Amino acid sequence: MRSTRAAAAFAVTASLLAAATACGGGTTDNEGGSNTAPKELTYWASNQGPDIAADQATLAPELKKFEEQTGIKVKLEVVPWSDLLNRILAATASGQGPDVLNIGNTWSSSLQATGALLPWNAENFAAIGGKDRFVESALGSAGAAGKDPAAVPLYSMSYALYYNKKMFREARIDKPPATWDEMVTTGQKLSKDGKWALGAEGSNLSNNIHQAFVLSQQHGAAFFDAAGKPTFDTPGNVEAVKQYVDLMAKDKIIAPGNAEYDKNQSLQDFANGKTAMVLWQSAVSSFKAHGMKEGDWGVAPVPVPAGGAPGAGRNTNSMVAGINLAVFKNTDNIDGALKFVKFMTSDEEQTLLNKTYGSIPPVKAAQADAAFAGEDATVFRNALSTSAAPLPQVPEESQFETAVGTALKELFSDAAAGRPVTTDSVKAKLTKAQQQMAN
Repeated sequence: MRSTRAAAAFAVTASLLAAATACGGGTTDNEGGSNTAPKELTYWASNQGPDIAADQATLAPELKKFEEQTGIKVKLEVVPWSDLLNRILAATASGQGPDVLNIGNTWSSSLQATGALLPWNAENFAAIGGKDRFVESALGSAGAAGKDPAAVPLYSMSYALYYNKKMFREARIDKPPATWDEMVTTGQKLSKDGKWALGAEGSNLSNNIHQAFVLSQQHGAAFFDAAGKPTFDTPGNVEAVKQYVDLMAKDKIIAPGNAEYDKNQSLQDFANGKTAMVLWQSAVSSFKAHGMKEGDWGVAPVPVPAGGAPGAGRNTNSMVAGINLAVFKNTDNIDGALKFVKFMTSDEEQTLLNKTYGSIPPVKAAQADAAFAGEDATVFRNALSTSAAPLPQVPEESQFETAVGTALKELFSDAAAGRPVTTDSVKAKLTKAQQQMAN
């Protein structure tokens, strides 16, 4: 999912998820929805562009096009990432939600467990043109293994390393770092005169999880075992989290102020020449909104351990990121909802929308379009196909993001304040997060 989201508060998320799971989102008596309101749909879209107004401007003409084709009017609400998960969980608990909605793909299993979303079985996939239209890796982040997906992929993303070409030229650095050792040595050359090497969003719980997950993979660790039991405080996870926070605490290549960032401030710093690099998904529209021009930045794979190259296992360098499109089972326009999903995942709309947002289409035919042959798209596409792994597809995934994401937030706060970040302090935070999951 997109890292602009700040995850919901742990207690609220856990309690709402438990309530939703218990009541099935109010949909158990209405497995397939109804068609009592065939001329209208409500759509909750996630904030993909620089701001909500930009998303409204992007989506409004497409929704008008859908209305002209079908006679169905779509009421659009663009929901900020900071509010979206709580809004969805409240809707699943009450049974009062939109007909169609965007979800971060990392939430798929958690929301699937509530029973509130329409399962994408063979019949429903047939209504939108077939399951085989979609890239396999994108479908792998649409719900738990062995179950019908809880949603359909809409925008696919991975992480990349963006670097400011001007700042690299001025520092006489020829190429972006390919390993974490190079990240530190290169970063220390760039971190001077009030400027810093790497941007971070230390208070953005989702972004924290994405970075920690990749480093955990590189340390040969996992946050859940094969049975779905949390294993947060294992040595490999402790090393991974410490490595990330140490980029601020020990290596001094992330500005202490980044500990408070949670609303894409690191992208603005990058665009303004205050920070030379940032690890992000599909950031081009934000860079342009802040005044950068094509050619001002370069794109490279996220670093891996020394001696390796991007790939599977310990050389994983991204989580499988993306946005999925889901339908509430208690929609009062089930036929219209299926038509809308078919429209949004059509080759034409996939090309247009993913090009606008700088993401990669999860629909195979659209992905082959020349619009996705550029440098940044090639890096993203290669990562998705060869070196990205999905976050744990477990029902507790959203609580995991909140609990461990908060642990990293607190550790970044310690680093910014000059308090020691030690192996013991990292382990203590992760143990506390694991205990929260058990309560």
